[in-house]
Amino acid sequence: MLIVSDAWKVAYPGGAVGILVMRDVANPDHHAGLDERKAELENQLRDRFVGSPKAALAALPSIQPYAAYFGRYKKTYHVQLQLESVALKGKPLPRVAALVEAMFMAELKNQLLTAGHDLAVIEGPVRLDVANGSEHYTLLGGQEQTLKPGDMMMADARGVISSVLYGPDQRTRLSAETRQALFVIYAPPGIGQSAVRQHLDDIRANVQLVAPEATVDELAVYG
Repeated sequence: MLIVSDAWKVAYPGGAVGILVMRDVANPDHHAGLDERKAELENQLRDRFVGSPKAALAALPSIQPYAAYFGRYKKTYHVQLQLESVALKGKPLPRVAALVEAMFMAELKNQLLTAGHDLAVIEGPVRLDVANGSEHYTLLGGQEQTLKPGDMMMADARGVISSVLYGPDQRTRLSAETRQALFVIYAPPGIGQSAVRQHLDDIRANVQLVAPEATVDELAVYG
């Protein structure tokens, strides 16, 4: 499923990437069981971080490697901002389609960066690589984006499908028709493979809550 380039291995020793391939999934607009699990997660995070300053979230071992990665590009790790919004400001996670919610919930719980794709749209094997700054692709919002040199990225035979800094592409996005899903976890050095594997399993559990008949084709961590 995944080809790891030598350039990525040299640029990110100690880094990891997780792959979860699931078939017979479903992606309804909402799902009552997932709504309940999401509310439980929101309450757990608020209880955990009640009275904590923003600095406490920024100091989490799961946040620091991403903050350092994004900081090199003068950006803030957006999952950290989402965690602040839910845990410290009491705001709910936005309601989106079930597969995306399943992914967002795991992101919020574990703070690991995840991208979701419709596997049926992907052409050929996926390559994990390091951007040289010439690559470009269409983001979920429809705008064209050129990658930053050094950014972790993935591409299929037709081009880039996601990157750490800019997220997944429009072409392979999860949709109402998605029945085969690919979830990708980017983990810079400092996260560790066991955390990535647990994160993948959390996504699997959320997806199977929505679609109990869904099966796992691959759950793997590449280092």
